[in-house]
Amino acid sequence: MLITGGAGFIGSALARRLVTSGYDVAVMDILHPQVHGEHASIDVPPSVRFFTGDVTHAPDLDAVLRLFRPSQIVHLAAETGTAQSLTQATRHGAVNVVGTTQLLDALSRSGHVPEQLVLASSRAVYGEGAWQAGSAVFYPKPRSHAQLAAGVWDPQGPTGAAAVPLPSCAGRTEPRPTNIYAATKLAQEHLLAAWTAAHDTNLSVLRLQNVYGPGQSLTNSYTGIVALFARLARQQQTLEVYEDGRIVRDFVYIDDVVEALFSAIAHPAPQARCLDVGSGVPTTIHELAQQIATVCGAPDPVVVGKFRDGDVRAAKCDVEQTIRDLDWRPKWTLEEGMRALLDWIDK
Repeated sequence: MLITGGAGFIGSALARRLVTSGYDVAVMDILHPQVHGEHASIDVPPSVRFFTGDVTHAPDLDAVLRLFRPSQIVHLAAETGTAQSLTQATRHGAVNVVGTTQLLDALSRSGHVPEQLVLASSRAVYGEGAWQAGSAVFYPKPRSHAQLAAGVWDPQGPTGAAAVPLPSCAGRTEPRPTNIYAATKLAQEHLLAAWTAAHDTNLSVLRLQNVYGPGQSLTNSYTGIVALFARLARQQQTLEVYEDGRIVRDFVYIDDVVEALFSAIAHPAPQARCLDVGSGVPTTIHELAQQIATVCGAPDPVVVGKFRDGDVRAAKCDVEQTIRDLDWRPKWTLEEGMRALLDWIDK
């Protein structure tokens, strides 16, 4: 089993889970300072073979595949900053798109076709997703800078009527990325689908919602709002809540994500599959901030009206298909996961 980006938050947790189940695991990671800090440490079991390497650099991939012939590959290596991708588009395109094509080319050069490729994709591919106004279901355009600056937060229906967001589901919701990061993740899906079909091997794409939990970077400001809020609240700082506080997200605990990935690995699908992984429970950012502030005894959160270009208003998913296909179910509530994260921060 090879995990690209395997020293990161999700990858290291997955590596530990695989090792406990008897898998032979190798990890490839560049240990980027934005994710791992200036003095990177690797939190994987001693039995895991670790390769320092860059997925955009062909010789690094060739070297790994000469030394290790993985039965499956979990592709986690990616740049993940939504807002950051709008100003560092080349960096995101290089790692997420070119890094994926380099991996595929390296497999072709080595003559090795794994039994399955598993991609950790993102709910970001949906963009704003589908909304409903009355009986009409529609896909709103990305929110413009001018719209956000005017404080018009919610998309409106085709006739100007109020609308509500619908849960995303890979089987019915059209992908419509609204930022560079999301576009690169969708490109990854297409690239892997084309390659695996041509080589008669399996593909599992898991579109992850907002993952949080112990092990997440507490310093990377581009990802992990739960970890960021938890750290600030522990320092008794006032949490700033963007827009009007009613941004909706689906927060899914790291252990639930790892179990979904593990199930996809343990039970490869005979046909390519694309599934959503989340808690299935929508939460507003203000609700999240208030919960964390209350537990930490921090000041009440303040709604500041700030915004990030490229952000979507609402992100939640329907996990019923994933429950059926993977024999998996999210087990952690937000309160349980939040308390586990805070306990980890306090250690």
